[in-house]
Amino acid sequence: MKYVEASKNVFMNTGSRFHPAVVWSVALVKKSAAEANIRLGLLDSGIGDSIIKASEELMEGRYLDRITVDVFQTGSGTGINMNVNELVAEIASNISGKKVHPNDHVNMGQSSNDVVPSAIRIAAVKILQDKLKPAINSLVKSLEDASKKWAKTYKAGRTHLRDALPVTLGQELGAYADAFRKDLAQIERAVDYVRELPIGGTAVGTGLNTHPDYPRLIVDNINAQTGLNFRIASNKFRAMRLLTDLLHLSSAVKVAALDLYRLCQDIRLMFSGPITGLGEIDIPTQEEVAGSSIMPGKTNPVTVEAALLVAAQVVGLDQANQFASMLGEFELAMGVPLMGQNLATQLDLLSEASSKLATLVVDHIEPNTERMKKYAESSPALITVISPIIGYDKAAQIGKKLTAGLSIREALRDIGFKENEIDKVLNLEGLVEPGIPSKTSQDI
Repeated sequence: MKYVEASKNVFMNTGSRFHPAVVWSVALVKKSAAEANIRLGLLDSGIGDSIIKASEELMEGRYLDRITVDVFQTGSGTGINMNVNELVAEIASNISGKKVHPNDHVNMGQSSNDVVPSAIRIAAVKILQDKLKPAINSLVKSLEDASKKWAKTYKAGRTHLRDALPVTLGQELGAYADAFRKDLAQIERAVDYVRELPIGGTAVGTGLNTHPDYPRLIVDNINAQTGLNFRIASNKFRAMRLLTDLLHLSSAVKVAALDLYRLCQDIRLMFSGPITGLGEIDIPTQEEVAGSSIMPGKTNPVTVEAALLVAAQVVGLDQANQFASMLGEFELAMGVPLMGQNLATQLDLLSEASSKLATLVVDHIEPNTERMKKYAESSPALITVISPIIGYDKAAQIGKKLTAGLSIREALRDIGFKENEIDKVLNLEGLVEPGIPSKTSQDI
C-alpha cells in the first residue's frame, strides 16, 4: 500500500488508530459506491462485485490490523480514505483475479473530502443507535425502578453540603432519571441533523465526476444496509465545509456526561464511610474488586469512580471537538478525522459507563434506612417546620439541644413529649411533599 507507507513519513506516528466504527463506515461507503456505480453502468460488474465483497470483509472486522494510518493525519481524512482504498483494492484484486485500482475503481465517484465527512457521521449515528441509546435507556429504567422502590426511604436533604429539609432517596434518584431521559431526547434531536451526508459532493461540493443519480443511489444503499434513515445533505457545501452538526451532537453528549458526573458524585458521597462518612447506602457489587492494596476489607466505589473518569474524558473530547470544528477555510473542514475519532470515542465511553452504572451500581443500592432516618430527624432545618406546631419557646429549647448533639426526636423526648406526639411532629411523609405542615397538624 504505497500511500499508507509514504504517509508514515509525513503524518504523526502516535500509535492512535481509528475506532472500528469509523473504519466500518468508510468500508460501507466503498461498498455502497460500488453498488451505485455498477447500477449506473460506470463500473465493470466483476471488479465492482469484488470491491463489494472486499468491503464487506472489512466491515466484518477482518483486516483491522492493516488500517494503520494515524488518527493525526491530513485534516480532510485523505489518509484513512486511501488506506481503505488500497486495502480494498488489494483484497478485491485477489478475489477477482483482475487488477483493481484504489483510485480508479474503489474511489470511483468519490473524494476523501466527501467520503470521510460522510463516514464519520454514519459512525456516530450507528454507535448512538446500537449502544448509547440502549445504555441510557437502561440507566433511566434502573433509576426509575430505584426511585419507586425507595419512595418511602426518608433522608436528610442537603444544600451547600449543609443539612436541609428531608427528602426521600426515591426523589433524589428520580431527579436523575428525568435528567437522563431528557438528555437522550436532546441527543436524538441533535443526531437527526447528523443524518445529512455530503456524499456525492466529491472534491468541493459541486459533485464533479459523478452521475446525477449517484448521491441518491449511494444513500439508498447505505440505508438498506443500516436502516438508519440517512439523507442527502440539503447543502453539500455546508456539510463538507462545516462540522457544527457533529459539534452539536458532541455537546449534547457532554451534557449527559455532566449529569452522569453529578449522579456519581452523589452516590459516592452517600456510600462514603462506613463509619466516618455519610454511610447512607451500601453497594455490594463494589466488593468484587479489592478496594485497597494495603487495607484489607476496604470497599471503594470503583465502578462509580471509573464512570467519573469517563465523564471527564467525554467533556475533554468535546473541548477538542470545538477546536476541530473551527479548523478549515473555504470549501473544506480540516478537523474531520479527529472529530470522527473523538465523537465515536465519546459515544462508546458514555455507553459503557451508563450501562455499568445501571447494572452494577443503581440496581444494587441498599439504603441504610435507619441511619438515613436519623439524619433526617437530626437536621436543624426541621426547627423551622416544627416551630409553628410546638411554639417558639419549645422550638428554641430544641435548638439548644440540637447544638449539644441530640436528634430532634431525642430533644423532643427530653423536654417531655411522648412517642405518639413525637411521631405527629416528625411526620416525615408530610415533609417530603407539597403542603404546610403547621396548617395540617393537629395541636400537640
